[in-house]
Amino acid sequence: MHPLFEKASGLTESIIGGAIEVHRDKGPGLIESIYEWCLMKELGLRNLACVSQKSVVIEYKGFTREEPLRFDILVEDCVLIEAKAVEKVLPIHKAKLLSYMKLLDVPVGLVINFHEMKLVDGVSRLILPGANHA
Repeated sequence: MHPLFEKASGLTESIIGGAIEVHRDKGPGLIESIYEWCLMKELGLRNLACVSQKSVVIEYKGFTREEPLRFDILVEDCVLIEAKAVEKVLPIHKAKLLSYMKLLDVPVGLVINFHEMKLVDGVSRLILPGANHA
């Protein structure tokens, strides 16, 4: 099991609650960057540490390179959030999140689509393969 999996699982409820609060306040129809900024502020109000960019070391066949990775929100180093404002979440959105989760070694990810009328209909939870098994 991933060492941060249980912590990440415990945080998802608070993160989704924060996203619901942002959605209640702003409603659907805005651009992603607004939701992302509001969600960062809301999670900060809930005393959760968040970052939106981080350098990672990319390894490929013995070669390494440091690369600044632009992702939406990383909460407490264990939950990665992809904030969307789209009509429909596509498989590529989830694939991108999963790729970032692998690079950052983050056990849990959330795709949150703020364009839904009811926000919980726009939440998808992803688990890094093997993160929830002993």
